[in-house]
Amino acid sequence: MSDTVTTPAAELTLSPAELAPYIQHTRIEPDATRDDMVAHAQEAVTYGFNAAMVPASWLPVVVAELRGTGIEVASALDFPTVGVMTSAGKAAEAAEIARLGATQLDIGVQVGWLKSGKYDEFREDIAGVVRAFGGPVKVMLELPLLSAQEKEAAVELAMEAGVAYLKNASSGQIETAGPESVRYLVDRARDGVRVKASGSIKSYRQSLELLRAGASLLGTSAGKAIVTDTGDDHTVSY
Repeated sequence: MSDTVTTPAAELTLSPAELAPYIQHTRIEPDATRDDMVAHAQEAVTYGFNAAMVPASWLPVVVAELRGTGIEVASALDFPTVGVMTSAGKAAEAAEIARLGATQLDIGVQVGWLKSGKYDEFREDIAGVVRAFGGPVKVMLELPLLSAQEKEAAVELAMEAGVAYLKNASSGQIETAGPESVRYLVDRARDGVRVKASGSIKSYRQSLELLRAGASLLGTSAGKAIVTDTGDDHTVSY
């Protein structure tokens, strides 16, 4: 997907199918099988999604399936429960994820450290992953859990740590992605830092609103429903 949008975001007009290059097609269920992961990778190719987002344990299968297709392979760590890993553990896992072939990485952050005023530790926890992974790192900032002051600090510290993307939240359990959170991050992002929206993204209309607010990527498990314009309030998405 090109990172250059020639039309101002607020005026962006795309058909449902044209949203595919902005979507990171996500499947993280713990009971997903090898066949499920192969099918997930094939869907990413069929619909032309930006990436297949999968657990690190399934990277060898998905990387092999997507080799030569132009579809990126993404994974996540310290997730779905964020802030539970040690900094050394996160860095080591990031290096292993890179070795296995992932080209993008989403990470949880130490919300409790931020709330405890451990700003240097919060920054270095992220920076250690950035250094170890060597590719684009996206931070799940869990904005609804933070005070106004904590939000400002989290954004600045994450960018100081070298992240490529700021994310509003890890999943719909924390926040349903909306234009307000996206604009908050876009307004504070430095040159070269982009925004990924995540959290119960279910429909074409919602997705287009998020892109118009300035998001560059959308993380969702409802990619097929979005690009076929069949998603609604009853669609399941994390």
